[in-house]
Amino acid sequence: MRKIFIYLLLVFSIGLTASEITWAKDFNSGMEEAANVNKPVLFVSSRHTCKYCVMLEETTFKDEEVIAELNKEFISIVAYSDEQDFMPKELWQPGTPAIWFLYPNGQPMFQPLMGAVDAKNFLEALKIVKEDFNKRKNAK
Repeated sequence: MRKIFIYLLLVFSIGLTASEITWAKDFNSGMEEAANVNKPVLFVSSRHTCKYCVMLEETTFKDEEVIAELNKEFISIVAYSDEQDFMPKELWQPGTPAIWFLYPNGQPMFQPLMGAVDAKNFLEALKIVKEDFNKRKNAK
């Protein structure tokens, strides 16, 4: 019985750790980590009062495949403009959410995706970003 309890506790705790995106503490620490591990960056400019930001967080960013992919292959950073989180001026957009993919040096890979992208299309975007990142990494 004790072994079963320990097993269930282990399975439950593993499930909890994989149930949400691992967000960097802030922009600078996230970029530092990206440079150290040489991974692309997902940077989201958001607001708590934005209908589409909330939709993105409650749907796409709760999708298990999205969470697994981001936690494995990307460094994820979110900045909330209504909390005055730091955001480079070059990444500011008049609308939110603005979803940027950055190289580890902070340079944008593409123009931002705007709005509440659904999980299926977001996973397609992640695939394209990874392919571009890996091509560039292998060319060096």
